[in-house]
Amino acid sequence: MLERELVVSNKLGLHARATAKLVQILAPFRCNVTIAAKGREVNAKSIMGVMLLAAAQGTPVTVRIHGEDEVAAMEAVAGLFERRFDEES
Repeated sequence: MLERELVVSNKLGLHARATAKLVQILAPFRCNVTIAAKGREVNAKSIMGVMLLAAAQGTPVTVRIHGEDEVAAMEAVAGLFERRFDEES
């Protein structure tokens, strides 16, 4: 199992478009992925689950990944966070 703490750095936080990108990037992976913030942990492949976190800019989140392709999945998630969900240039 891999675990990594990331910070939501895009201006709008984990809103609908950013959440959709996260779910889309994780869809091809077979591993289980959860994301935790503010005392809640949800399935990161669920748009509704991630939106319920209401993670605004600056919110630290913990991503936990377990499964056969966990390393590649973590790289994809971390890259998306680092690119601020491709929303800012």
